[in-house]
Amino acid sequence: MAKKDKVKQNDMPDDGLNPDIVGEIVADDDAESPAQGAGTTNEIDTETETETLLRINTLYADKIKSQAAEFENFRNRTIKEMGQMRDRTVREVVLELLPIIDNFGLALKNADTTDGFASGMLMIQNQMLASLEKLGITKIEAIGQAFDIKYHSAVSHIEDENLGESVVADELQAGYVYKDAVIRHAVVVVAN
Repeated sequence: MAKKDKVKQNDMPDDGLNPDIVGEIVADDDAESPAQGAGTTNEIDTETETETLLRINTLYADKIKSQAAEFENFRNRTIKEMGQMRDRTVREVVLELLPIIDNFGLALKNADTTDGFASGMLMIQNQMLASLEKLGITKIEAIGQAFDIKYHSAVSHIEDENLGESVVADELQAGYVYKDAVIRHAVVVVAN
């Protein structure tokens, strides 16, 4: 019986397992085992001790499985939140950079491209646009495309026989998309 007491008290690590549950298992085993003087043998004690250890083992195994599932859920949630945070940061930074890119475009629209300064500005603009593409940001194609409210914002209409109905005739401000989400709508003029 001394060996059984050791299992009950000393071999139980302090791991957060509810000691009341373990105590109930041990108490149940004590209640089921026959009285000490009524022919109890070492074989019965060993069987009872084994059953108790198996129950405790099952409790630990269940606890480990539960904690493993909780950790996996935490890991997945953290990965998802980090991705959302990255996407939000990319959108915010790009929104701050787009007016600069637009100003390069406006400056180059009327500049003499044979001038060294203008060609340098054009190279910088192209480098910025290439960097945006590396981040997964693409320019919305507008001119000649059918007007789509998801991507375009119409500010005026014109009559043009050469273009079909609701076709974008001109782009006043470029629009950009990141991972199928519009960062900024293209500001356009729609024909007919």
